[in-house]
Amino acid sequence: MTLTIRPAPVSHALYVAAPPESAFRTFTEGMGRWWPKSHSIGTSPLAGVVMEPWAGGSWHEVGEDGTACPWGRVALWEPPLRLVLVWQIGADWKHDPTLETEVEVTFTAEGTGTRVMLEHRGLEAYGARAAEMSGVFASPGGWPGLLAAYASAT
Repeated sequence: MTLTIRPAPVSHALYVAAPPESAFRTFTEGMGRWWPKSHSIGTSPLAGVVMEPWAGGSWHEVGEDGTACPWGRVALWEPPLRLVLVWQIGADWKHDPTLETEVEVTFTAEGTGTRVMLEHRGLEAYGARAAEMSGVFASPGGWPGLLAAYASAT
């Protein structure tokens, strides 16, 4: 019998003072406004982020020179409640079309605002570097910091 140990998903939740519709729109349509320019994998400095609003749509960055650099794709588009993205960025911070991890984001009404929950799962796809990548995604420069930037823009 072979025992496989899978890394736990990286999860982070926060509250934003906006209704789910607005919170979802800022996360998706507005990603280029809050995503840090330092978190770019393209060859040209980051100018924006595009997330096509349908299952199967592209998720990519656009460089200042107009070039697109893929990050993954939209797996599930259920505004304003849920979004699942396929993350295809390898441990070397380059697009890898053979790598697939999932980022699920839910938007739940809470009082006059929204509870936003993000879970990045399937990290075993990184193989021997899974624990390292889990640590990166859970670090202040990973999802917690990205979601803090998002909350500031919401």
